[in-house]
Amino acid sequence: MTTVDPAPPPPMRLRELVFGAACAAAVRAAVRLGVPDALDDSPMTVDDLATEVKTQPHTLRRLLRALTCQGVFAENPDGTFEHTEMSRLLREDDPHSLRYIALWCTEPWTWNVWPLLDEAVRSGRNVFEDVYDREFFTYLNDSAPESAHVFNRAMTTSSEQSARDVALLLDLDEASSVVDIGGGQGHVLAGLLEKHPHLHGTLLDLPGVVENADPRLRRDGALAGRVEVVAGDCREDVPVRADVYLIKNVLEWDDDSTRRVLANVRAVARPGARVVVIENLVDDTPSMRFTTAMDLLLLLNVGGAKHTRQSMVDRLTGAGLVIGEIRPVNAYLHAFECTVPG
Repeated sequence: MTTVDPAPPPPMRLRELVFGAACAAAVRAAVRLGVPDALDDSPMTVDDLATEVKTQPHTLRRLLRALTCQGVFAENPDGTFEHTEMSRLLREDDPHSLRYIALWCTEPWTWNVWPLLDEAVRSGRNVFEDVYDREFFTYLNDSAPESAHVFNRAMTTSSEQSARDVALLLDLDEASSVVDIGGGQGHVLAGLLEKHPHLHGTLLDLPGVVENADPRLRRDGALAGRVEVVAGDCREDVPVRADVYLIKNVLEWDDDSTRRVLANVRAVARPGARVVVIENLVDDTPSMRFTTAMDLLLLLNVGGAKHTRQSMVDRLTGAGLVIGEIRPVNAYLHAFECTVPG
């Protein structure tokens, strides 16, 4: 039975950290092999699991041993394995599944850019284009369709899981219209429209994104009569007037793109309009290990950054917005409530 020291001494902890890639690769392998889905409510032997996922039993046991040390799966005294709270999150059918987020963070391109982090820190720019000779999203859409699919599923998962929290947080009783800028497939917007039957909404995102919009927002969908789906790039234009502008996990590109998005909102918004910016922070949050890791990945692939509370405030005030409340949405998101001055 696998055991692990809950508090290793510093030399061993450092050894564990530098082998962190092995842990990430093990999670990815388990997902791609289908282990979390094959293991249901009853414990299973390695031989039975290996038959289900078509692997060698002795190498599958080595994979499971590495994961149980991290709390992903558990080994019983009789040698069978069962789910833990973490391993269930890797199942396709779990309502809080992180399956595609786990795959996204371990996509093949990530293994090629992480070793160049020192160069990204030195230069202050992304290194993705040095490796792949093209911009990140161009590469995904043109040359890596499987990775693009994983990215879209991961973003969908993230939006679905945060949509309820956003809907609970925002008071839109006095608003008549809301636009979700860079809103992906529109899960957050759909949640807001369902909560507020009087509200009209607009979803703005790239053509390849909105063509796969939430079925509730499409023609003949449950919310179709109260929504407009607009294909466009918010860095180039925000062609919508609304009472509330929602910008969630968008202002993490390079600074120039962030300035352009906010300037486009200012150019179209009426005085008194609300601008609600929702972002992960790398300070003032209980999810620092996650957000700081994502911050470094953004540096590598697009030259972007997750924000501190102050850096977000600086960008919003620099765009001429007046900041009101700053509130946590959940354990990993904060909302900045702003208004457009008269």
